[in-house]
Amino acid sequence: MKLILIAACAAIICACTNVQADTGPDSHAPIGVMGDHYHKQGELMFSYRFMQMSMQGNRDGVSGISADEIATSAPNRFAGAPMQPPFLRVVPTKMSMDMHMFGFMYAPSNRITLMGMGSHITKKMDHTTYMGAAGTDVLRTFSTQTKGFGDTTIAALIKVDDNLKSRWHLTAGVSLPTGDITKSGQILTPMNTEPSPRLPYPMQLGSGTYDLITGLTYNDIADRWGWGGQWRSVFRLGKNDEDYSFGDEHHLAGWASYRISSRVSISGRLEYFERKNINGIDPVIMAPVQTADPDRQAVKRVDMNLGLNFLIPGDHHRLALELGIPFWQKLAGPQLETDWQLTLGWQYAI
Repeated sequence: MKLILIAACAAIICACTNVQADTGPDSHAPIGVMGDHYHKQGELMFSYRFMQMSMQGNRDGVSGISADEIATSAPNRFAGAPMQPPFLRVVPTKMSMDMHMFGFMYAPSNRITLMGMGSHITKKMDHTTYMGAAGTDVLRTFSTQTKGFGDTTIAALIKVDDNLKSRWHLTAGVSLPTGDITKSGQILTPMNTEPSPRLPYPMQLGSGTYDLITGLTYNDIADRWGWGGQWRSVFRLGKNDEDYSFGDEHHLAGWASYRISSRVSISGRLEYFERKNINGIDPVIMAPVQTADPDRQAVKRVDMNLGLNFLIPGDHHRLALELGIPFWQKLAGPQLETDWQLTLGWQYAI
Protein backbone atom coordinates (compact mmCIF):
# COMPACT_ATOMS: atom_id res chain seq x y z
CA MET A 1 0.00 0.00 0.00
CA LYS A 2 2.84 2.40 0.87
CA LEU A 3 4.54 1.77 -2.47
CA ILE A 4 1.28 2.51 -4.28
CA LEU A 5 0.91 5.82 -2.41
CA ILE A 6 4.52 6.80 -3.15
CA ALA A 7 4.11 5.96 -6.83
CA ALA A 8 0.82 7.86 -7.08
CA CYS A 9 2.29 10.99 -5.52
CA ALA A 10 5.39 10.78 -7.69
CA ALA A 11 3.22 10.43 -10.79
CA ILE A 12 1.29 13.58 -9.85
CA ILE A 13 4.46 15.59 -9.35
CA CYS A 14 6.17 14.32 -12.50
CA ALA A 15 3.09 14.87 -14.64
CA CYS A 16 2.86 18.57 -13.75
CA THR A 17 3.77 21.08 -16.42
CA ASN A 18 3.21 24.60 -15.02
CA VAL A 19 -1.14 27.32 -10.90
CA GLN A 20 -3.44 29.84 -12.27
CA ALA A 21 -4.12 33.44 -11.34
CA ASP A 22 -4.35 34.74 -7.79
CA THR A 23 -8.08 34.03 -7.58
CA GLY A 24 -7.99 30.31 -8.39
CA PRO A 25 -8.99 27.62 -5.87
CA ASP A 26 -5.36 26.51 -5.66
CA SER A 27 -3.61 29.84 -6.05
CA HIS A 28 -2.36 29.05 -2.55
CA ALA A 29 -0.47 25.94 -1.48
CA PRO A 30 -2.31 23.09 0.29
CA ILE A 31 -3.78 24.24 3.61
CA GLY A 32 -1.19 22.34 5.64
CA VAL A 33 1.62 24.58 4.33
CA MET A 34 2.31 27.68 6.45
CA GLY A 35 3.48 30.98 4.98
CA ASP A 36 3.04 29.70 1.44
CA HIS A 37 2.20 32.99 -0.35
CA TYR A 38 2.57 36.76 -0.13
CA HIS A 39 0.20 39.60 -1.03
CA LYS A 40 0.15 42.84 -3.00
CA GLN A 41 0.47 46.15 -1.18
CA GLY A 42 -2.53 46.91 1.04
CA GLU A 43 -4.04 43.42 0.87
CA LEU A 44 -5.18 41.72 4.07
CA MET A 45 -6.06 38.09 4.78
CA PHE A 46 -7.54 36.34 7.82
CA SER A 47 -7.32 32.58 8.27
CA TYR A 48 -8.50 29.82 10.56
CA ARG A 49 -7.22 26.26 10.61
CA PHE A 50 -8.35 23.30 12.67
CA MET A 51 -5.76 20.55 12.87
CA GLN A 52 -6.35 17.16 14.46
CA MET A 53 -3.61 14.57 14.95
CA SER A 54 -3.82 10.97 16.16
CA MET A 55 -0.97 8.82 17.48
CA GLN A 56 -1.37 5.19 18.54
CA GLY A 57 1.06 2.35 19.13
CA ASN A 58 4.78 2.61 19.81
CA ARG A 59 7.87 2.43 17.64
CA ASP A 60 11.59 2.18 18.32
CA GLY A 61 13.58 3.26 15.28
CA VAL A 62 11.57 2.00 12.30
CA SER A 63 10.12 -1.05 14.09
CA GLY A 64 7.00 -1.38 16.19
CA ILE A 65 7.32 -2.35 19.85
CA SER A 66 4.59 -3.61 22.19
CA ALA A 67 3.69 -2.12 25.55
CA ASP A 68 4.80 -5.33 27.31
CA GLU A 69 8.21 -5.12 25.62
CA ILE A 70 8.65 -1.54 26.73
CA ALA A 71 7.67 -2.32 30.32
CA THR A 72 10.13 -5.22 30.59
CA SER A 73 13.12 -4.12 28.47
CA ALA A 74 13.24 -0.33 27.85
CA PRO A 75 15.69 1.23 30.38
CA ASN A 76 14.46 4.02 32.63
CA ARG A 77 17.00 6.86 32.60
CA PHE A 78 15.95 7.78 36.16
CA ALA A 79 16.59 4.28 37.58
CA GLY A 80 18.34 4.48 40.94
CA ALA A 81 16.44 7.57 42.07
CA PRO A 82 13.85 7.04 44.84
CA MET A 83 10.75 5.13 43.63
CA GLN A 84 12.20 4.75 40.12
CA PRO A 85 12.11 1.20 38.61
CA PRO A 86 14.77 -0.07 36.17
CA PHE A 87 12.38 -0.12 33.18
CA LEU A 88 9.66 2.12 31.77
CA ARG A 89 6.65 0.85 33.73
CA VAL A 90 4.25 3.54 32.46
CA VAL A 91 3.60 3.20 28.73
CA PRO A 92 1.72 5.74 26.55
CA THR A 93 -0.66 3.92 24.22
CA LYS A 94 -2.52 6.73 22.43
CA MET A 95 -2.39 10.50 22.00
CA SER A 96 -4.63 13.00 20.28
CA MET A 97 -4.17 16.70 19.66
CA ASP A 98 -6.68 19.31 18.52
CA MET A 99 -5.30 22.68 17.48
CA HIS A 100 -7.18 25.84 16.49
CA MET A 101 -4.91 28.25 14.58
CA PHE A 102 -5.82 31.89 13.92
CA GLY A 103 -3.75 33.88 11.46
CA PHE A 104 -3.53 37.16 9.59
CA MET A 105 -1.43 38.51 6.74
CA TYR A 106 -0.93 42.14 5.71
CA ALA A 107 1.25 43.55 2.94
CA PRO A 108 2.67 47.03 3.72
CA SER A 109 4.41 46.89 0.33
CA ASN A 110 4.56 44.71 -2.77
CA ARG A 111 7.80 43.19 -1.52
CA ILE A 112 6.98 42.37 2.13
CA THR A 113 3.98 40.61 3.68
CA LEU A 114 3.69 40.46 7.46
CA MET A 115 2.20 37.35 9.03
CA GLY A 116 1.07 36.43 12.55
CA MET A 117 -0.42 33.24 13.95
CA GLY A 118 -1.66 32.11 17.36
CA SER A 119 -3.14 28.81 18.49
CA HIS A 120 -5.23 27.08 21.12
CA ILE A 121 -4.29 23.46 21.81
CA THR A 122 -5.90 20.47 23.51
CA LYS A 123 -3.82 17.34 24.13
CA LYS A 124 -4.87 14.00 25.58
CA MET A 125 -2.66 10.97 26.23
CA ASP A 126 -3.71 7.48 27.37
CA HIS A 127 -1.32 5.30 29.39
CA THR A 128 -1.00 1.79 30.77
CA THR A 129 0.68 1.45 34.17
CA TYR A 130 2.37 -1.85 35.01
CA MET A 131 2.50 -3.12 38.56
CA GLY A 132 5.73 -2.84 40.53
CA ALA A 133 9.22 -3.02 39.07
CA ALA A 134 9.00 -6.10 36.82
CA GLY A 135 6.63 -8.40 34.96
CA THR A 136 3.68 -7.78 32.66
CA ASP A 137 0.87 -7.47 35.21
CA VAL A 138 -1.15 -4.34 34.39
CA LEU A 139 -2.19 -2.17 37.31
CA ARG A 140 -4.63 0.14 35.53
CA THR A 141 -4.91 2.63 32.69
CA PHE A 142 -5.19 6.40 33.01
CA SER A 143 -5.28 9.54 30.88
CA THR A 144 -3.82 13.03 31.13
CA GLN A 145 -5.03 16.16 29.36
CA THR A 146 -3.78 19.70 28.87
CA LYS A 147 -5.29 22.67 27.07
CA GLY A 148 -4.50 26.32 26.52
CA PHE A 149 -2.79 28.75 24.18
CA GLY A 150 0.31 27.70 22.28
CA ASP A 151 3.27 29.75 21.06
CA THR A 152 2.74 32.77 18.80
CA THR A 153 4.45 33.25 15.42
CA ILE A 154 5.35 36.59 13.85
CA ALA A 155 7.10 36.59 10.47
CA ALA A 156 7.85 38.52 7.30
CA LEU A 157 7.49 36.98 3.85
CA ILE A 158 9.98 38.67 1.53
CA LYS A 159 9.47 38.49 -2.24
CA VAL A 160 12.52 37.34 -4.17
CA ASP A 161 11.12 36.84 -7.68
CA ASP A 162 7.67 37.12 -9.25
CA ASN A 163 6.80 36.63 -12.93
CA LEU A 164 3.84 35.34 -14.90
CA LYS A 165 4.52 31.73 -13.92
CA SER A 166 6.67 31.38 -10.81
CA ARG A 167 7.11 32.98 -7.42
CA TRP A 168 9.91 32.78 -4.85
CA HIS A 169 9.89 34.22 -1.34
CA LEU A 170 11.87 34.02 1.88
CA THR A 171 10.42 33.59 5.37
CA ALA A 172 12.05 35.28 8.36
CA GLY A 173 10.33 35.25 11.72
CA VAL A 174 10.28 34.41 15.38
CA SER A 175 8.15 32.19 17.60
CA LEU A 176 7.23 33.84 20.91
CA PRO A 177 6.98 31.61 24.04
CA THR A 178 3.32 32.23 24.89
CA GLY A 179 2.52 28.54 25.51
CA ASP A 180 2.67 27.05 29.01
CA ILE A 181 5.53 24.65 29.81
CA THR A 182 4.58 23.92 33.44
CA LYS A 183 1.31 22.03 33.04
CA SER A 184 0.65 19.34 35.65
CA GLY A 185 -1.84 16.48 35.94
CA GLN A 186 -2.75 13.41 37.92
CA ILE A 187 -0.91 10.20 37.00
CA LEU A 188 -0.85 6.58 38.19
CA THR A 189 2.52 5.23 39.33
CA PRO A 190 3.62 1.56 39.40
CA MET A 191 3.32 1.75 43.23
CA ASN A 192 -0.43 2.53 42.86
CA THR A 193 -0.15 6.15 43.97
CA GLU A 194 -1.80 9.07 42.17
CA PRO A 195 0.32 12.22 42.46
CA SER A 196 -0.09 15.32 40.26
CA PRO A 197 3.42 16.22 39.03
CA ARG A 198 4.49 18.34 36.08
CA LEU A 199 3.58 16.42 32.93
CA PRO A 200 6.22 15.25 30.43
CA TYR A 201 7.42 17.29 27.45
CA PRO A 202 4.90 16.21 24.75
CA MET A 203 2.01 17.30 26.99
CA GLN A 204 3.27 20.87 27.39
CA LEU A 205 1.79 23.60 25.19
CA GLY A 206 4.82 25.64 24.16
CA SER A 207 8.58 25.61 23.80
CA GLY A 208 9.40 28.21 26.44
CA THR A 209 12.05 29.67 24.11
CA TYR A 210 12.28 32.35 21.47
CA ASP A 211 12.72 30.44 18.22
CA LEU A 212 14.04 31.62 14.87
CA ILE A 213 11.91 30.65 11.85
CA THR A 214 13.46 30.63 8.38
CA GLY A 215 12.33 29.29 5.04
CA LEU A 216 12.19 29.48 1.26
CA THR A 217 9.04 28.86 -0.81
CA TYR A 218 8.53 28.35 -4.56
CA ASN A 219 5.27 28.25 -6.57
CA ASP A 220 4.76 27.72 -10.29
CA ILE A 221 1.62 27.83 -12.46
CA ALA A 222 0.35 26.80 -15.90
CA ASP A 223 -3.19 26.13 -17.08
CA ARG A 224 -4.86 23.64 -14.72
CA TRP A 225 -1.65 22.42 -13.11
CA GLY A 226 0.32 23.93 -10.28
CA TRP A 227 3.22 22.88 -8.09
CA GLY A 228 5.60 24.21 -5.50
CA GLY A 229 8.03 23.45 -2.74
CA GLN A 230 9.03 24.77 0.64
CA TRP A 231 11.88 24.47 3.10
CA ARG A 232 11.08 25.69 6.61
CA SER A 233 13.15 25.37 9.79
CA VAL A 234 12.77 26.32 13.44
CA PHE A 235 15.95 27.00 15.44
CA ARG A 236 15.81 27.27 19.24
CA LEU A 237 17.54 30.39 20.60
CA GLY A 238 18.87 29.19 23.95
CA LYS A 239 17.19 27.31 26.80
CA ASN A 240 13.95 28.16 28.56
CA ASP A 241 13.35 28.96 32.23
CA GLU A 242 13.25 25.22 33.04
CA ASP A 243 16.77 24.74 31.62
CA TYR A 244 16.02 22.90 28.38
CA SER A 245 15.11 23.57 24.76
CA PHE A 246 13.16 21.47 22.29
CA GLY A 247 15.06 20.15 19.30
CA ASP A 248 15.38 22.15 16.10
CA GLU A 249 12.77 21.27 13.45
CA HIS A 250 13.10 21.03 9.68
CA HIS A 251 10.37 20.65 7.04
CA LEU A 252 10.93 19.97 3.35
CA ALA A 253 7.78 19.71 1.22
CA GLY A 254 6.80 19.44 -2.44
CA TRP A 255 3.25 19.58 -3.80
CA ALA A 256 1.22 19.48 -6.97
CA SER A 257 -2.36 20.52 -7.70
CA TYR A 258 -4.90 20.09 -10.48
CA ARG A 259 -7.83 22.48 -11.05
CA ILE A 260 -10.96 20.42 -11.66
CA SER A 261 -13.08 23.53 -12.27
CA SER A 262 -12.80 27.27 -11.73
CA ARG A 263 -13.70 26.74 -8.06
CA VAL A 264 -12.41 23.28 -7.11
CA SER A 265 -8.93 21.76 -7.11
CA ILE A 266 -7.20 18.70 -5.70
CA SER A 267 -3.65 18.48 -4.37
CA GLY A 268 -0.98 16.00 -3.38
CA ARG A 269 1.96 16.80 -1.13
CA LEU A 270 5.03 14.95 0.14
CA GLU A 271 6.72 16.25 3.28
CA TYR A 272 9.86 15.27 5.14
CA PHE A 273 9.86 16.29 8.81
CA GLU A 274 12.77 16.06 11.22
CA ARG A 275 12.99 17.05 14.89
CA LYS A 276 16.06 16.69 17.10
CA ASN A 277 16.13 15.48 20.70
CA ILE A 278 15.66 17.90 23.60
CA ASN A 279 18.75 19.78 24.74
CA GLY A 280 18.94 19.81 28.55
CA ILE A 281 16.38 18.52 31.01
CA ASP A 282 13.60 19.88 33.21
CA PRO A 283 14.65 18.73 36.71
CA VAL A 284 11.00 18.58 37.80
CA ILE A 285 10.02 16.07 35.09
CA MET A 286 11.05 12.64 36.35
CA ALA A 287 8.96 9.51 35.77
CA PRO A 288 9.36 5.92 34.45
CA VAL A 289 7.76 6.86 31.12
CA GLN A 290 9.36 7.46 27.72
CA THR A 291 7.85 10.95 27.35
CA ALA A 292 9.91 12.15 30.35
CA ASP A 293 13.19 11.25 28.62
CA PRO A 294 14.76 14.14 26.61
CA ASP A 295 16.66 11.60 24.50
CA ARG A 296 13.45 9.93 23.29
CA GLN A 297 11.93 12.88 21.41
CA ALA A 298 13.69 12.88 18.00
CA VAL A 299 11.60 12.18 14.89
CA LYS A 300 12.26 11.60 11.21
CA ARG A 301 9.12 11.13 9.11
CA VAL A 302 7.82 11.28 5.54
CA ASP A 303 4.12 12.05 5.07
CA MET A 304 1.86 11.90 2.06
CA ASN A 305 -0.97 14.45 2.08
CA LEU A 306 -4.07 14.62 -0.12
CA GLY A 307 -6.16 17.78 -0.26
CA LEU A 308 -9.24 19.53 -1.63
CA ASN A 309 -9.53 23.29 -2.19
CA PHE A 310 -12.72 25.28 -2.79
CA LEU A 311 -13.13 28.89 -3.93
CA ILE A 312 -16.43 30.32 -2.65
CA PRO A 313 -18.45 32.61 -5.03
CA GLY A 314 -17.28 36.17 -4.55
CA ASP A 315 -13.65 35.03 -4.77
CA HIS A 316 -12.74 36.25 -1.26
CA HIS A 317 -13.30 33.02 0.68
CA ARG A 318 -11.33 29.81 0.26
CA LEU A 319 -12.09 26.53 2.05
CA ALA A 320 -9.63 23.64 2.10
CA LEU A 321 -8.87 20.34 3.75
CA GLU A 322 -5.86 18.04 3.76
CA LEU A 323 -5.33 14.54 5.16
CA GLY A 324 -1.80 13.39 5.92
CA ILE A 325 -0.67 9.81 6.51
CA PRO A 326 2.94 8.81 7.26
CA PHE A 327 4.41 6.05 5.16
CA TRP A 328 7.84 6.09 6.84
CA GLN A 329 8.92 7.19 10.27
CA LYS A 330 12.02 6.66 12.38
CA LEU A 331 11.74 7.50 16.06
CA ALA A 332 14.27 7.80 18.90
CA GLY A 333 12.10 5.39 20.77
CA PRO A 334 10.23 3.98 22.21
CA GLN A 335 7.85 6.70 21.09
CA LEU A 336 4.23 6.92 20.00
CA GLU A 337 3.99 6.81 16.21
CA THR A 338 1.83 9.17 14.18
CA ASP A 339 -1.19 7.58 12.47
CA TRP A 340 -2.73 10.55 10.66
CA GLN A 341 -3.41 14.27 10.79
CA LEU A 342 -6.24 16.28 9.29
CA THR A 343 -6.26 20.01 8.58
CA LEU A 344 -9.39 22.02 7.75
CA GLY A 345 -9.01 25.66 6.84
CA TRP A 346 -10.76 28.90 5.87
CA GLN A 347 -9.05 31.92 4.31
CA TYR A 348 -10.63 35.34 3.72
CA ALA A 349 -8.73 37.88 1.61
CA ILE A 350 -9.64 41.56 1.10
